Amino acid sequence: MGGTSRYWRILRINLADKIGYKQYVVAQAQDFLQRRVEYYQNADIQAALLSDFYANQSRIDEINRAKAGLCLRCYVSDSIVKACQKIDNLFGGDKSFSYHDLLPFVLNDDGETLVILDSDRSHQLIVDEKGKVQPTAYKFFTVEVLRKYQPNVQTSMSLDNWAYLQTKQNPELKDFLSEFGFQLLSDWALLNRARPKQIESLSGRDRYLVEVFHAVYRRDRRKSKQVQVKRCPDPSHAQLQEMLTLLQQRGVIITTQEKLKREIEQVAKQLRQYDIWTHREPLEYQDQETGNYTLRADIPTDYFNEIDVERLEITEFLYEQLSVVLTESIEQEIQNNIQRLENSKRYAPLSAKYIPGLQLYYCQCKSLKEIFPLLEMTSWDQARRILNPGELLNKVRTQTVQKLLESILNLAHEKGLTKMPPEPDYLKALAEQIEKFADEEVFQEAGEEIRAGKSRALESLYAQKIRSFLAETTVLSQTYSK
Repeated sequence: MGGTSRYWRILRINLADKIGYKQYVVAQAQDFLQRRVEYYQNADIQAALLSDFYANQSRIDEINRAKAGLCLRCYVSDSIVKACQKIDNLFGGDKSFSYHDLLPFVLNDDGETLVILDSDRSHQLIVDEKGKVQPTAYKFFTVEVLRKYQPNVQTSMSLDNWAYLQTKQNPELKDFLSEFGFQLLSDWALLNRARPKQIESLSGRDRYLVEVFHAVYRRDRRKSKQVQVKRCPDPSHAQLQEMLTLLQQRGVIITTQEKLKREIEQVAKQLRQYDIWTHREPLEYQDQETGNYTLRADIPTDYFNEIDVERLEITEFLYEQLSVVLTESIEQEIQNNIQRLENSKRYAPLSAKYIPGLQLYYCQCKSLKEIFPLLEMTSWDQARRILNPGELLNKVRTQTVQKLLESILNLAHEKGLTKMPPEPDYLKALAEQIEKFADEEVFQEAGEEIRAGKSRALESLYAQKIRSFLAETTVLSQTYSK
């Protein structure tokens, strides 16, 4: 079934686990998909499942509709967790919560109860083992995501993007986040949480504006006893005057508080554009009454032109591909390493300890010094030669960059941005940009974790992907060993 396993593995909340959730095989979903695979083989699996889930009784019975929905709920659960992690990252490090605190609001699917929608797609209905339906007051968030999805609309988002948008708009989650002064991305909230990487993209003058805003507004915000304020308020006259004074000391002259406020708002607009590019928030929202899709109101209408939209599409594609090819590269290189060990006369007896070794390293944060006696190896040096996390990271990096480059070249060719094969200078420049992008997004942090020694946290995207692969490998081995 390969990549289709996402349709029968569900992520459920498990706060006892370090990562806050746990992966489970849903036997009903697995059995349903495997029985239907021949029927689905000439169609897009997700589209076929959506068609079955939304179908009326004359085409497919309630139990099979519900099982198709169960497969989709498994798929959506992964998107919901990723959305919580993205939202967590939006706040940076200056906060007193993590994505673990967001999961209880949206990761509430038990992965067992069969559920369909009524004819109007307005309510969730439980289906019992005999196919009888009954209403329920309890709503699974995964089903709510599917209930509101419009896959046949020409401008429809991907299901992953839709799940991200719905997670961000979950009322309970929004209420929780509002306690941290971050509701609906006000200009002042954007400026207040601006991070160094964002500020680097600004002009020198604009960097000074953010600097004094932080020196005054952020300082007062942190000192304020009103920590439950739901929105960051406008800067006061006293705060604006203090900012003007600090700017004057830096050689930036702005004559009035009103002009200063307008300039700060212009910087906030730039940061909002930065968020659109780097966090890939869906650019459209659906009007719940008409079902039509409209450009988000917080995007400046004069910002986009045809070239900008094309670049944005490529940027979104690059981020989507990064997640896909990183997963593929990790799986491929781990399998390659196991194969090399099995083919080695010297290390073949230890090949079976490779996966357990990675689990100890990435799931339990054990050092190689702690691992080698647990796996009954002869020394730390032998554990290093067998596992070698640094070498695995380098190989995954090489594979990821190469696959990203191939994907972007194909897309660029389709859009007429380059011919195939591309000019050497174009190829060289593109390869350097993709390599830099991959390092900034994944591999720099992953390398720093490995070098950190005993203090390593192993919370990078790379480490999370490895843990996900190891969890899937364990689940699969347990499933097929029964």
